Amino acid sequence: MKELIETIVKPLVDFPEDVHVNEHEEDQRVTYKLAVNKSDMGKVIGKQGRVAKAIRTVVYAAGSSQQKKIFLEIVE
Repeated sequence: MKELIETIVKPLVDFPEDVHVNEHEEDQRVTYKLAVNKSDMGKVIGKQGRVAKAIRTVVYAAGSSQQKKIFLEIVE
C-alpha cells in the first residue's frame, strides 16, 4: 500500500524525493501518514481537497479486501 501511495503522489509534486509514507498499524485499523515537501502541500491537497479525496478513494478501494480499516493522513 505504501508503494501505491508513493506511485500516485510522486508525479504530482515538484520534490518527489521528499515524499515519505509511514505506516502505523493498530488492532482494527491501519493509518498511513503521507509527508511531502511544504511547498508541495497544496498540490497534494488540491482545490477544496479534491486531489486528497481522490487519493484517499483509490487507497480505500485498494485496501477494501483487507480486514482492517485504512486511513490516509497528510501531514507536514
